[in-house]
Amino acid sequence: MGLLDDIDEVLIPEATLHARIRELGAQISSDYEGKDPLLIGILTGAVLFIADLLRQITIPAHLDFMAISSYGSATESSGVVRILKDLNQTIEGRHVLVVDDIVDTGLTMDYLLETLKARYPASLRVCALLDKASRRKRHVPIHYRGFEIPDKFVVGYGLDYGGTYRNLPFICVLKPEVYR
Repeated sequence: MGLLDDIDEVLIPEATLHARIRELGAQISSDYEGKDPLLIGILTGAVLFIADLLRQITIPAHLDFMAISSYGSATESSGVVRILKDLNQTIEGRHVLVVDDIVDTGLTMDYLLETLKARYPASLRVCALLDKASRRKRHVPIHYRGFEIPDKFVVGYGLDYGGTYRNLPFICVLKPEVYR
């Protein structure tokens, strides 16, 4: 039994993902022209996305990572966040773009943005590959959105369940019997 047996449906095919990431890279390159942005990837889910996005950005850009842990069930965040890996560089006076795989309830991203605002960046924006707006509990401004998706449990392209499925090259819906 392989990974593909656990998939209910492919939500976003690989070619569609890469086409949208090219568009996001072009828009970010235009918007940040002359600003030397710092992209902050949220580990571990955003690794594939930020790597592909960075290759589509045509202006000088810097890269750093944060790892955060959100307490809650295996499938739902509580918004109570602990920073496991902080930034390696200061963001004061920098143009910061937080890059994440998915914004769901918004609780975790809201906490993270408040934490980063206290470090006085010149600007602070969010780029999310996936937006589950129907589940939003806290308003989070998403300046660059890859796709708005329905309230389904998704994996692939960096997103996981129990550490598995990250290596799938597309975004797919996991069969409910796998995670219940």
